[in-house]
Amino acid sequence: MTDVRTGQAPSRLERDEFRRKFFDGFFDPAFDAVSSELAKVEEVAWHTYADKHKAPRTVKAGVGFADPDYDLSIEWKATRDRLLAAEIHQKKADTPSRILLINGSARNDGSCPGEMSKTWRLTKIARDTLAECGIEADLLDLSRLTSDYDRHIHPCKACVATAMPLCHWPCSCYPNHAERQTGDWMNEIYERWVAAHGVIILTPVYWYQTPSVLKLMIDRLVCADGGNPDPSSTQGKDAHKAKEMELAGWDYPKHLAGRAFGLVVHGDVAGIEGTRRSLTDWLNWMGLVDSGSFGTLDRFIGYYESYAESHQALDRDLDVQEEVRNVARAVALTVQDLRAGRVVPPAMKLEAPRPK
Repeated sequence: MTDVRTGQAPSRLERDEFRRKFFDGFFDPAFDAVSSELAKVEEVAWHTYADKHKAPRTVKAGVGFADPDYDLSIEWKATRDRLLAAEIHQKKADTPSRILLINGSARNDGSCPGEMSKTWRLTKIARDTLAECGIEADLLDLSRLTSDYDRHIHPCKACVATAMPLCHWPCSCYPNHAERQTGDWMNEIYERWVAAHGVIILTPVYWYQTPSVLKLMIDRLVCADGGNPDPSSTQGKDAHKAKEMELAGWDYPKHLAGRAFGLVVHGDVAGIEGTRRSLTDWLNWMGLVDSGSFGTLDRFIGYYESYAESHQALDRDLDVQEEVRNVARAVALTVQDLRAGRVVPPAMKLEAPRPK
């Protein structure tokens, strides 16, 4: 038996500390008029925290699960059912081709900067190009994490590093109502990835890396690469059972494999090549299909010029605008070839000796 190492987690909040943290969310004096009502809500919240009500509404797993009597979160099961329906629809021959466009910039004019991002403009260029190619475009704007009320992508808890079967597809770590970790956007984002025949990620470089809004999504997609579609098999988050399952043999299913991908990475000083390579490696690892040399792009826009005039630099750079159009065209063509069976990814024909 492989042991489970414990002893890192901090102690649970005491009553007074919980109360203080709860009321931090109601600092505005406008809430003073309902202070007595909030006190009642806080009392209930304390008990749900103390009693660890992670999934307070459940349903029996039913037929098709390892343990039909296991109590599944109704929120998780609803997401899982939508993913199954999206996968069926995506695989139908007569379903219109769809490409998921992901704007990875954290900036938009509805938050502190007061100005849209260049990435948003490039994303719209790609969207218009896909429309010309007769492809449906689903635009996912991750900058909404910085401007929308109460919108979240909660961080990955790294269940996979304990054992792959502990990482459920889709992620079952959230919502956690006891910890007030709710409103997780990934339940919708998983469905949009599954429904797509191709994906194009457009991102700026922040400190030699992808923006945090994009990295949050990337980390939470770990369950798409080897994740366990049956939480009842591990009785939820039972680390011992998950370790036993992996050691007994796990096939690491790639739930998003076979979709085409493209990339547009831009910066103004440094980091574009490293960011493009890391994103390419990640997408290839998940079994997505490279759209060729025209399908990935890294470019400087306004190299070492002022931030203040960066949009003007993009206005002048007609070549990079056309290169973005070519990324969209390349992915559109790859999607068409994949769906017509003219291209068969090597991963469909080869078996990895060391899957993980």
